[in-house]
Amino acid sequence: MTEEQHAHRFERGTDGPKVIVVGVDGSDSSLRAAAYAGGLARRQRALLALVYVQPVMAAGAALGVPVAETTDEIAEDLVRYIREAAERVKDIFDVRWEFHTFRGDPYNGLVTAADELKADAVVVGASEQAGHRIIGSVAIRLVKAGRWPVTVVP
Repeated sequence: MTEEQHAHRFERGTDGPKVIVVGVDGSDSSLRAAAYAGGLARRQRALLALVYVQPVMAAGAALGVPVAETTDEIAEDLVRYIREAAERVKDIFDVRWEFHTFRGDPYNGLVTAADELKADAVVVGASEQAGHRIIGSVAIRLVKAGRWPVTVVP
């Protein structure tokens, strides 16, 4: 076997994703997505990148600082919740993970996160908002982007 053929040989257990990005926002579906992505990361020995996208409000709509403070509080609560959960299961659920916060709308925030973190796969929870059935959910937009494999967890 030549050097080139050897370099491209399939090796069982090493062909999966190395970085899995999962969007979390505190909703039940995003927490299920995080649990699913955590299991996938553990089995693939991949890095699990938990991403919270803080909404950025237009200046006129924000009505001052309280909105920014509220999203910061949500991010802090999520970090605390995820750290506590990771501590409780660290011996059972051995997975490398990081928590990242991006600002923007959920779709563009996840795209930026996936690009910057060099994601091999993206996992999101199914939308729990009725309006998304009409205008399209973040998950559908990510799938249509066609840049990474996307898993949508109900």
